[in-house]
Amino acid sequence: MEGNIRVEVLFPEIANLYGDLENIEYIKKSCPDVEVVHSHLTEEPEFMKRTPQLIYMGTLTENGQRLAAEKLTQYRDKLVSMIEEGVHFLITGNALEVFGGQIKDADGTCDCGLEIFPIHAKRDMMNRFNSLYLGKFEDIDIVGYKSQFTHSWRDEDASDEAFESLFETKRGPGLNPYITGEGIRKNNFMGTYVIGPLLILNPPFTKRLLRDMGAGDVTLAFEKEAMEAYEARVKEYSDPNTGFYY
Repeated sequence: MEGNIRVEVLFPEIANLYGDLENIEYIKKSCPDVEVVHSHLTEEPEFMKRTPQLIYMGTLTENGQRLAAEKLTQYRDKLVSMIEEGVHFLITGNALEVFGGQIKDADGTCDCGLEIFPIHAKRDMMNRFNSLYLGKFEDIDIVGYKSQFTHSWRDEDASDEAFESLFETKRGPGLNPYITGEGIRKNNFMGTYVIGPLLILNPPFTKRLLRDMGAGDVTLAFEKEAMEAYEARVKEYSDPNTGFYY
């Protein structure tokens, strides 16, 4: 490992709706020397004192989104500067909406995110959308799941430079059902609706992330078994006979 690697987990008490913290457990099992710090809602985030190599936040309830946005609003400028400086972020599930603008419910009520990225979300609590997911991150196949009440749209006045898609969808929905681009990528910020947990299901992506963070060429925990399961999923999800929506 090339130097000390620190991972900061934001609000683990509320941002673990689909077992998302197993993403961080997998990093820890694969790189025992990684320092994992947890920043709770009642505390000042660790990134205000020391800049980590990775900031992680997972899926929240709708009230959890409000609490996270309210807490992070006072640190918005620091978050923006870290994104511009190339600090790694991995934001999974509906946590990505916290970094966008309005989250508009079907009844007309709105919550507001940090407005760091020019996206807005539409929520319909009477209809949960579930699907499998198959996409690409550069030359890496990505597999996973989606389970959400919301989809996101790029604001009409957003520039092309504001962000790019994280994944290019092969099967399943993108950031919303009408586009193939999935997630948000700017510098080393990565936000995606794909869950799984993402890092456990996608060992090549995990190895790439760890290498980019400065961990070197890591042998992942249970790498042989993880790769076999990953390759089986890629094959299954690529099969047009595999149902994707449920």
